[in-house]
Amino acid sequence: MNAPHILFDRKLLRTREQRAARRGAENFLLERATEELLARLSTITRKFPQTALIETPAGEEIKAQLLATSQIEAADNLEVEDTAETVSGEPARYDLAVSLLSMQWLNDLPGVLAQIKRLLKPDGLLLAAMIGGDTLTELRDALASAESEMEGGIAPRVSPFVEVRTLGSLLQRAGLALPVTDADSFTVRYDNMLALMRDLRRMGATNALAERSRKPLRRKTLFRAMEIYQERYADADGRVRATFEILWLSGWVPHKSQQQPLKPGSAKARLADALRAVELPAGDKTGPEKKS
Repeated sequence: MNAPHILFDRKLLRTREQRAARRGAENFLLERATEELLARLSTITRKFPQTALIETPAGEEIKAQLLATSQIEAADNLEVEDTAETVSGEPARYDLAVSLLSMQWLNDLPGVLAQIKRLLKPDGLLLAAMIGGDTLTELRDALASAESEMEGGIAPRVSPFVEVRTLGSLLQRAGLALPVTDADSFTVRYDNMLALMRDLRRMGATNALAERSRKPLRRKTLFRAMEIYQERYADADGRVRATFEILWLSGWVPHKSQQQPLKPGSAKARLADALRAVELPAGDKTGPEKKS
């Protein structure tokens, strides 16, 4: 089996997250994701006797909020092992697996999803949130434009994130049924680009690419990036916009009680009737005649 491509330096990432926690982490993304998680769980009419909270920032705080709901009876904090990117645990132990804002840093997302599926009981649920590909598009553009203009080339300065359209197939590849994915995209405004970059440091979320440039931006290039950001993404009051996108994914371990797709030819009603459409014979490309 081929080892996953090492895209992220996870050791560096953990060091930055720990430093941010010691200095007082900026948690507005995590707070938003936690609020949405609890709202989504409230729509599910079942209890989860055993929950796995997988590699989630502020894990103990999130666990306490989960246990405060009537649906969660017990929860364990689990971490992804960096060396092989696996999740240790007894197979088919958990009814629910939750992960908030960490999967975007995995080098082997398909492999970890398969590991999570292994931990879940039949009819167990994975519910996770991760940072999506539209995040920080403005910062990415400003830095790339400035560096191309001032340096004659571009180094990766903002980490790439997964696109929502790829998640459904990854859930199916992991063996999860009834996959659902959607995106929560929103804008946060800052006084300037540097204020945004300070927030990213306080999240421990600055560039963690394994192949990142080790050279810091030159002052002239940084100032030019700030000018471009201001020119392209400032509102009338002078404050600049930053896009954040949180992707949500859910999938169930297959179970006979789940809704199954109909067999081909077993439908009791024609699609054309349901749509109130005129059904044409095969090969007929013309529609009904219009009366003049």
